[in-house]
Amino acid sequence: MTTTTPSRRRRRAPTRIERVAGKAAALQKPRVILAGLLLLALTSVMLLDGYLRAEVGGDQRVRTGAASGKVPDKVLDGGPILTFRGGQATTVSVPDKTIALTFDDGPNPTWTPQVLAILKKYDIPATFFVVGSMVSRYPSIVADMVDAGNEVGIHTFTHVDLSYQSDARVNREMQQTQLALAGAAGITTTLFRAPYSSETDAIDNYSWPVYKKLGEDGYTSVFVDTDSDDWKRPGVSKIVEWATPDHGEGASVLFHDAGGERSQTIKALPKYIEKMRAKGYTFTTISGAVQKQEAADGGQAGGQAQGGPNGQPGGAGAGAGTSNLQAAHRTATGATLYEGKALIGAVAVAEWTVPVLSVGLLVVGVAVMGRFGMMLILARRHYRQRNRHRFSWGPPVRQPVSVIVPAYNEKECIANTLESLAQSTHPIEIIVVDDGSTDGTSEIARAAARELGMTNVRVIRQENAGKPAALNNGVRSAGHDIVVMMDGDTVFEPDTVRQLVQPFADPGVGAVAGNAKVGNRNTVIGAWQHIEYVMGFNLDRRMYDLLRCMPTIPGAIGAFRREAVLEVGGMSEDTLAEDTDITIAMHRAGWRVVYQEHARAWTEAPGSLKQLWSQRYRWSYGTMQALWKHRRSLTDEGPSGRFGRVGMPLVVIFQIVTPVFAPLIDVFTVYSMIFVDFRAALLAWFAVLAVQLLCAAYAFRLDREKYRYLLMMPLQQLAYRQMMYLVLIHSCITAMTGGRLRWQKLKRTGEVGTPAGAGR
Repeated sequence: MTTTTPSRRRRRAPTRIERVAGKAAALQKPRVILAGLLLLALTSVMLLDGYLRAEVGGDQRVRTGAASGKVPDKVLDGGPILTFRGGQATTVSVPDKTIALTFDDGPNPTWTPQVLAILKKYDIPATFFVVGSMVSRYPSIVADMVDAGNEVGIHTFTHVDLSYQSDARVNREMQQTQLALAGAAGITTTLFRAPYSSETDAIDNYSWPVYKKLGEDGYTSVFVDTDSDDWKRPGVSKIVEWATPDHGEGASVLFHDAGGERSQTIKALPKYIEKMRAKGYTFTTISGAVQKQEAADGGQAGGQAQGGPNGQPGGAGAGAGTSNLQAAHRTATGATLYEGKALIGAVAVAEWTVPVLSVGLLVVGVAVMGRFGMMLILARRHYRQRNRHRFSWGPPVRQPVSVIVPAYNEKECIANTLESLAQSTHPIEIIVVDDGSTDGTSEIARAAARELGMTNVRVIRQENAGKPAALNNGVRSAGHDIVVMMDGDTVFEPDTVRQLVQPFADPGVGAVAGNAKVGNRNTVIGAWQHIEYVMGFNLDRRMYDLLRCMPTIPGAIGAFRREAVLEVGGMSEDTLAEDTDITIAMHRAGWRVVYQEHARAWTEAPGSLKQLWSQRYRWSYGTMQALWKHRRSLTDEGPSGRFGRVGMPLVVIFQIVTPVFAPLIDVFTVYSMIFVDFRAALLAWFAVLAVQLLCAAYAFRLDREKYRYLLMMPLQQLAYRQMMYLVLIHSCITAMTGGRLRWQKLKRTGEVGTPAGAGR
C-alpha cells in the first residue's frame, strides 16, 4: 500500500470498491432520467388522448339568446358564406337550383365512409367541416375524402363554442386543426364553420368578433340556409323534407356524418339526392357555389380569400394543384406539413397506447384483487393450521444451534443484537463475522460479550468481501447442524430461536423463515414500513408457505440446515438478493421451506426516504437477478420444476409485473378525478382502499398488532406506495439496460434495542 506525505497534500487514490461505486452511481443517473422520461411520456400520451376526446380542456358551454345589435344588418340578412375581403364583411348566397351539401362533426369511422360511398355512387361533391381531433384520429378517412374531390373546412379541434374562448384558444383550435389536415391529407383550408352555428341571423355580439378576427386571418365562415336537423333523428322522410329549399332557391344544406347515431342520415341521403336532381338541382362544394355566384355576378361576389390563413402557407397559390371545387384548399409545405405528420403520429401512438393501458389496468386490477383474495383465504388457512392445539412439527428440537451475525460497520447495533441473544431460551453459539468494518464493530462485539458474560460468542474478522462471503465464513465455522442467520441490526426475543428451529423436527424442512418486525415504527416512514412488513411480507409468506413456494427467507431472521446450505453451494455472490437466491436454490434441491410466525425478530428499517430507496432498489433488482439465475426451473422436473412453474410465476406476477403496472390504477384515478368524473373516481379509489384496509386489518389481527398504525394507510397509499412503484420501475430499467449494483450499506442508529415495541 502506498502512503503519501501531508506536505505535498496529494489526494488519496480511490480504492477499487470506490471506483466501482462511482461507476455504478454514474450509471444510475441516466436510468433515473429514463424512468422519469417514461413517466412523462405516459402522462403526455394520456393528456393527448384526453384532449382528443374533449376530456382535457373540454368546454360544453353553448351560448344562446344573446343580443345581436353590434352585428351589421347586411350580415344578418345576407347569404350563408361570410368573407372579409379587403376588410369588409361580405356575404355570398348559393345560386338558385344549386345545393352546397355540407356535413359537420366528422370524420367518423362508421358513418363518414358510408357518406363518401353514397357521394361517389351519385358522383357529387360535398364540403365536410371536420373536427381536428377526429381528423388526427382517423386521418385516412380525410385523405380519401379529399382524394374523392370533396372539400374540407375547419369545425375547430375540440368542438367548442368559440364565443366563450380567449383569442389564444381560438388560434389554437384553428392551428391545431390545420396541422391535423396537413398531416392527414397534405392540405390546409380557408373554410370555417363554428360549432353550434346555424343561419347568419343567429350571429350575436359575442360570436361576431370571432368571425371578424378569423376573417382578418383569411378564413371564410360558412353558415346554413337549410338545416336537415338529422341530429334529432326525426325519421328519413322528415330529414329529406327539412333539407329541401323552398321555391327552387339555392342553399347551403347541413347534414351530419358524426356526433351520434347517423343511420337515418345514411338512409335519407340517397333519397334526398334523387329528389333534388329530379327538381333540376345540381350539387357543388362551397368553393364551387362561390365561383358560380361570382360568374353570375360578373366577378363581383365576395369570393375566397387569396393565399392561406394567417400563419399558414398558401402553397403555390390559392387552390394550387386543386380543382375549382376545392379552391379553399392550400398545399401544406415546410414546417406545417412536418408538424402535421408529427401530430398524426403522436395521436396514433396515443390511440394505441391508451387502450392497451386500459386493458393492462383491467388485468392489474384483477390480479391485485385476486392476490388479495388468495392471501386472505390461504393466510386464514395457514393460521388455523399452525395454531391448532394438536399441531406439531414433530419431537421438540432441543439441540444447540449456531447463530451467524454478519456485520459491517454495525457499531450502533451490534451490542443490542448480542444482548438480545444473551437472553435466548434455546442453547446457541454465536458467530459474529466482521466483514472488514472500519468503525470498531469487532471490538465492540467482544466488549459486549465480556460485559454480558457470554462465553458462547466468537468474533471472526475478514477482509471486506460482502455479506454472502461473511455468511459463508460463518457457516463453515459453525459447530452445529442448524444455523440461524440474522442481520447485525436485528434483535431477537428470548423465545425466537427456540420457535424458529422447531420446524426442523420435520426432516424434509431445509429452511425456515421467521417473522421480521419493524422496530422503529414510531416515525411516519417506519409506520409505513411496518404496515408493509405485516401485510405485504408476512401475509405473503403464509400464502407461499401453504403453496410450498416460499421465495425469500428474510436476512433479518432465517434458519437453515447446515448440510442443505453446503449442498446448494452456500450463499451466492451472483445476485444482490442472496436470501432470495439461496431460498430458490433450496427449493430446487428438494428441501421444504416454511414460515414460522411465532419466531419474531425486530429490525431497524431505513429511517429516511433516500435510505429506503437504496434498500428497496437493491431488493427489487436482486430479486430479478435471482429469478433470472434460476429461470431453468421453469422446465425442470421434480421439486425444481414445481417451484419454477408455481412459485416463479407467482413472484413474477405479484412482485414484479403487477407492481410495475399498478401505477396505472393511480394514474387513471387521478386522470379521472381531474378530467372525467371526480366523484366516481374518488369513490372507486376509496373502494380499493377499503379492500386493502380489510386485508391489512386481518393481517394485523393474525400478527396481533395494534390497529392504530392502520390510520397511516391512506397516506401510505398516496406517497409511500408511489415511491415503491418508482423503485421497482427503476430496477426494471436497470435490469433491461444491463446495469449492475454493489452492496449498499445503510446508516444505522441503534434505536432498536429490545422488542419492547411489540404489538402483543
